[in-house]
Amino acid sequence: MFLWILILLAAAGLVLAGCRTSRSAYESAPYHVVRADGKFELRDYPPLKVVETPMSVSGSSADGSFMRLFRFISGNNAAKQKIAMTTPVFMSGSGSNATMAFVLLPKLAADKVPQPAEGSVRVRELPAGTFAVLRFSGGRNSRNEAEALTRLRDWLAQEKLSNTGSPVYGYFDPPWTPGCLRRNEVMLRLEVTK
Repeated sequence: MFLWILILLAAAGLVLAGCRTSRSAYESAPYHVVRADGKFELRDYPPLKVVETPMSVSGSSADGSFMRLFRFISGNNAAKQKIAMTTPVFMSGSGSNATMAFVLLPKLAADKVPQPAEGSVRVRELPAGTFAVLRFSGGRNSRNEAEALTRLRDWLAQEKLSNTGSPVYGYFDPPWTPGCLRRNEVMLRLEVTK
């Protein structure tokens, strides 16, 4: 019995170490925290260069969106250039307007970003802005996303802040990470007040 407990503890330790190592191995999109309130933050983001592609409403890996982006950063681009993977993977929109995007690091100069080899992949710049963000855990599914979005909207109402546009979801961990250890975020762009 004691041996089984040791084996289970060792396995749990490996899973935890693997999850932390996986996420920490990648650079993340840069931002500056303006204000923090528990799991809620207001963040200023600079303009971000992204490579994006359409995805199915379900966002399942079977639709090929993740692999199209992964092939781009693995060298399936006009320059045959490999580009570092980053976190988070951004997902936004709905229906036929849903997209998945990888952030391109700022050190990759705009004139050095290669053109995609696939027609359904494009490079573009997201404008700078201030975002309200809620960090949450769990697997990627519509229930978790809806609950997180409701909590963020409730917090915005309580803080008397207004948002514009659709939510953006950020996913930081590989699919094998247990749900309770995942870092996910929902973001809403704040309206600019004059």
